[in-house]
Amino acid sequence: MATQAPISIQSSAAPVQTTSAHRALPPIVLAAFAIRLCVVVFTYRTLPDADKFYESFGWEMGWIARALAGGHGFSSPYHPWSGPTAIESPLYPALLSVIFRLFGIYSLTSAFVALALNGLLSALTCIPIYFSAKYSLGARNAKYAAWAWAFYPFAIYFSAARAWEYALTGLLFTTCFCIAQRIHKSTNPLAWLGWGALFGLTAHSNPSVLSTLPFLLMLALFKVRRAGGRWFLFGALTSVAVLAVLTPWTIRNYRALGVLCPIRDNIWLEIYADNFGNAALDDSSPPSADNRPYPASDPTELRKYLSMGETAYLAEKHALALADFHQHHNYRFLFVKSLRRFFYYWTGYWSFSARELQAQPTEPFLMFYIGGITLLMLRGARRLWSINPNAALPYLVLICVFPLTYYITNTLMDYRQPIESAIVVLAVAGALPWKHLKASNEPSSGA
Repeated sequence: MATQAPISIQSSAAPVQTTSAHRALPPIVLAAFAIRLCVVVFTYRTLPDADKFYESFGWEMGWIARALAGGHGFSSPYHPWSGPTAIESPLYPALLSVIFRLFGIYSLTSAFVALALNGLLSALTCIPIYFSAKYSLGARNAKYAAWAWAFYPFAIYFSAARAWEYALTGLLFTTCFCIAQRIHKSTNPLAWLGWGALFGLTAHSNPSVLSTLPFLLMLALFKVRRAGGRWFLFGALTSVAVLAVLTPWTIRNYRALGVLCPIRDNIWLEIYADNFGNAALDDSSPPSADNRPYPASDPTELRKYLSMGETAYLAEKHALALADFHQHHNYRFLFVKSLRRFFYYWTGYWSFSARELQAQPTEPFLMFYIGGITLLMLRGARRLWSINPNAALPYLVLICVFPLTYYITNTLMDYRQPIESAIVVLAVAGALPWKHLKASNEPSSGA
């Protein structure tokens, strides 16, 4: 049975010219890195702030990295020394701890290196963006997408000004997605094993990406099955590879904390803090519950965490979260709050109350920017779907499935970063003039 080949979007105003990746990508990556490095020069000095317990140096990520670099193991997710933790994923704190060992814990040099490395990772993301866009939009427009990422404000800010895992996750997950678009064409079992292993590694940077794996894998296996391939074997190999990468950290968490969790153990803390609390004052962003603070920002909660220990503290939050659901028989408030998170995620709008505008005076401008990007993204998704649904489906998985975790917990612009590259590609498709779009004449692949 013949399968529909990916459709590329090309300019109809001139003959199609194939853009060579090895010529197109180096200047884009170098330009992206130079832009981010310029921003690093102005931001890195704000990280080592001892008066605020080095909060800006990665918050929990930085505190855990400090413990690792000091020989205390993966522990102390808050400023006081404490025991083992699974509150954060292990990959970025481990990377940051290497920087601390080489250049000093909380030193200015470490701050510069950490942000510069983030900037480099973000710049390198231009490469999988190019190949991802090339598969669905064609080579010429793939170059536009890579350049768009080089100058994309969110990509610049969240890599060059924030010591967090955003750039690392973005590079790894965009690579996973780029492979997901093509993996159905491979008959090599090692390719499927490698894809699963890379997905597992990415989950160690941000476990939320795992929500998309079942859907991306099913899409790929459906195409393999339709072509008469060994879909069951490839699906099993991918799943085994993911589990093999996740299992060692799961064992570590059980031995160190007595809890069975593949990566992080704080999901119930997020659900408790950000749902039924703060109903009367829920008019300011970030959309969270001020009367249910986190240990990182509240001395009382921090003392409670230290006295109880992480496992008992999070078990209590689990019980309190379940009690919330049992006590609130009318879930209208929870539904409305999740709906507001949805709009905030895609528009930047939370409230225009006086309190909100005083705390976030730039929100109207940010809302205009985010809303504009979202409209272009939706326009691009619609165009891609009208030309080739097979090419559009993986993008729809990302923008529909990945945010679900944050609709029921906490929604910040930070948490869009793993799928921001896909948003940029679709926005580029939406920004292109419709008269320049046409289907390519690529041959179909036979079964």
